[in-house]
Amino acid sequence: MSELDRRGTAVCIQEAVAQVGTRTAGIHLSFDLDGVDPSDAPGVGTPVPGGLTVRESHLVCETVSRTGRMLGVEMVELNPTLDVRNKTGELAVWLILSAFGKTIL
Repeated sequence: MSELDRRGTAVCIQEAVAQVGTRTAGIHLSFDLDGVDPSDAPGVGTPVPGGLTVRESHLVCETVSRTGRMLGVEMVELNPTLDVRNKTGELAVWLILSAFGKTIL
């Protein structure tokens, strides 16, 4: 997270996508919801304060979507029994939509 704090989420995700380049068949996005701040994603097994914001999470998914190289996407570590009013479940759905090209703004 210190790298994201220091350099910014946009720069870091763009560099990660560039590293994949065309050397692979495509990108499989496995998004760990434990990495989102617990104020936005309480329904996870290992909540970590100071995680990604909702906007940063969407930025990751939108950036991967814009590559046109996404082969698959999964949202992992969602625990509905720990969720509060399905907040994390709904976030997961919105992030999947972002990964498929829907923008939130």
